[in-house]
Amino acid sequence: MISINQHNVEIKRNMEIWSKKPLLRLIYESFYKKILEFINKNITGEVVEIGSGIGNFKSVFSKCITTDIFPNPWIDRVENAYKLSFSDSSVSNLVLFDVFHHLAFPGSALKELRRVLPKKGRVIIFEPCISFFSLFIYGIFHHEPIALFKKINWANDSNNFSDSNYYAAQGNATRIFRRNSSFNNQVLKDWRIIGNKKYSALSYVLSGGFSKPSLYPIKFLPFIKKIEIILNYIPLIFATRMMIVLEKK
Repeated sequence: MISINQHNVEIKRNMEIWSKKPLLRLIYESFYKKILEFINKNITGEVVEIGSGIGNFKSVFSKCITTDIFPNPWIDRVENAYKLSFSDSSVSNLVLFDVFHHLAFPGSALKELRRVLPKKGRVIIFEPCISFFSLFIYGIFHHEPIALFKKINWANDSNNFSDSNYYAAQGNATRIFRRNSSFNNQVLKDWRIIGNKKYSALSYVLSGGFSKPSLYPIKFLPFIKKIEIILNYIPLIFATRMMIVLEKK
């Protein structure tokens, strides 16, 4: 279970690290710009981020509506991904950054996300990607479980969802959206997958993220970005991040 006090302790810690770590801000800016490339601007409706945390996505898209399960001054609306307060077809794009692996019932959430989107509305999901390299990195240096072999409960038929039940499975996006996954029929039934990109994101891994010290100075970032270009050609071995773009049929 997660309480508002636990949530805000982590939020405060992340905000302090964000303010003191310009390298991390640059790396996240590059992630956000990848997301911006897939925002569908040809349809009307709000752009909404689900699970905004400290609200960093607004640094590149100021008109985004930020949401989270608990209130904070920078959060525009308190929302539950399973029961959104937005009306049908009122949202043009939904952004989920490091949120999908916290959804205990991803199928139920996708059903609700689909409800608020019009035709050709998009869900843009940015997540950990599990490869040979990231299996080692996330398994040893990250506190959240990878849960590669744990059963994924696709939907909750009881329609009884709680914001306070903490869930994490970093491997879920990799498992659900891989080619020939047993979940493909469930996903493709309602969506068109228009983007499935994997990134080595070595610069992020070596930066230490929000929990570890950086292993390189900011001046080395351009050089490491060049290495990433090469590693991106071998995602099975080196990918640590992935972006899935779903478009409503």
